[in-house]
Amino acid sequence: MNTYRYSKVLLTLSFFFIISQSYAQSKFKVTLDAGHGDHDYGAVYHGHIEKNIALAVVLKVGKLLEKNSGIEVIYTRKGDQFIDLVERANIANRADADIFVSIHCNANPNNAADGCETYVMGMSKNASNLEAAKRENSVVTLEKDYKQKYEGFDPKSPESFAGIIMAQELYLDQSIALAGKVQGQFIQLGKKSRGVKQAPYMVLHKAYMPRVLIEMGFISNQAEGSKLDSEDGQQEIAESIADAIISYKKEYFGASDNDTMIKPSQKMEPVKVPDSIVKKPTVKAPEVKKPELKQEPKPETKPEVITSGIASFKVQLSASGKKLEPVPANFNGLSNISIASEGNLYKYMYGETTNYEEAKRLLSEAKAKGYSSAFLIAFKNGKKVSVQEALKQ
Repeated sequence: MNTYRYSKVLLTLSFFFIISQSYAQSKFKVTLDAGHGDHDYGAVYHGHIEKNIALAVVLKVGKLLEKNSGIEVIYTRKGDQFIDLVERANIANRADADIFVSIHCNANPNNAADGCETYVMGMSKNASNLEAAKRENSVVTLEKDYKQKYEGFDPKSPESFAGIIMAQELYLDQSIALAGKVQGQFIQLGKKSRGVKQAPYMVLHKAYMPRVLIEMGFISNQAEGSKLDSEDGQQEIAESIADAIISYKKEYFGASDNDTMIKPSQKMEPVKVPDSIVKKPTVKAPEVKKPELKQEPKPETKPEVITSGIASFKVQLSASGKKLEPVPANFNGLSNISIASEGNLYKYMYGETTNYEEAKRLLSEAKAKGYSSAFLIAFKNGKKVSVQEALKQ
């Protein structure tokens, strides 16, 4: 009898251990990065110091997110430390984070400049975007042996990023979605939105997940700098960023009972993302239209059967420059794989359903198969729409 009871206790404890481990692994991981630190002050204007403001806001955002038991927060720094740019990204990579959010203050010799903007990774021909990236990337020159560490990277030269086009596209859609939610929250706060932009930030380049860099406002502007350096101003910004992250989690990783918005009464307005960001320059290249893609249905690839006018959901597993056969052996045992080509990039999707709850189940199944960065996408009448729009029906 004692042996039986002992075995039963062990079995019960093992069960709860497995459940707790599964629960821990299912948490949505957010890496928060406070720009600059220690001897790297960032921008300094009118007594306002970027490194201090960025850290204060990050800690407030983290505190708000940590109230949600389904979210795990990872910090690149929680004090006044100097962290190499590549190490900031590696902290997120090692944690297998779902998103990376780097927080900064803007500055301009023109003290009248104001407003907030959120960047995603990518090349840009816009002079102001490149100047912003060069300013932030120049931090690498403060790092020891930076020339060897970054293999000849020149923070003043956009050509240094010539080899990262594929990396930028891998998580571009998700990054744009997150950036749009951040800007939408800032608009609700009454801030001037300078939009979602694209620029070659080194700290974003090395993070292998959806990632954004937020410029909360200009500390070179007397009024905006004072607001950013105030307790109330920082709390407002922190709540807006936290709400954007929670909204992103709910839409792309599934909602849970703990996903309560900080400002539930606010309805976020959609943010227009410039076509120059959404439409990649390689999309219209002649070699993109490969006839074999349209004749690829395999036994495990189901054709479109969704009724016209009804939104459907799929799980996007990954994107790659390599074309793979849509067979279970290539996708960790998952079947019903579909492919969409965009430029020289192939996007692989799993399953299809008009039921949101079923879509979340498919997402969980994909994550269990090792696709930790998988997310939900939606279609209506053959065109991609936001998950939020699909849910409205």
